[in-house]
Amino acid sequence: QLQLVESGGGLVQTGGSLRLSCAVSGLILEDHIVAWFRQAPGKEREGVASESNRDGTTYYANSVKGRFTISRDNWKNTAYLQMDNLKPEDTAVYFCAVEPPYVRDYLSADEYEYWGQGTQVTVSS
Repeated sequence: QLQLVESGGGLVQTGGSLRLSCAVSGLILEDHIVAWFRQAPGKEREGVASESNRDGTTYYANSVKGRFTISRDNWKNTAYLQMDNLKPEDTAVYFCAVEPPYVRDYLSADEYEYWGQGTQVTVSS
């Protein structure tokens, strides 16, 4: 059974850090693109970061470049999102998603079929 389970969310002060994890079961993460999205109340789901499984190329939203880092551990079948220098505008539910390597827009939610349930990140000012 395919499952993506996010963890690591929580409440943090401005300037703090969090590391989100996405444990994947039911498919081989090494064979898939992995991405992180976020959705704040009343807003559309936004692509935050993505990593190609073919060559490790990473893609970031401009709003998080230099602060967030996506990575994966294929042995553990787990993806990560390291978030540093967090800001109140980063507050959202964060989702991981995976897709076979056929996407055209790595940060478009429409490209991804498999999703986790989300984890809440709240950054206080």
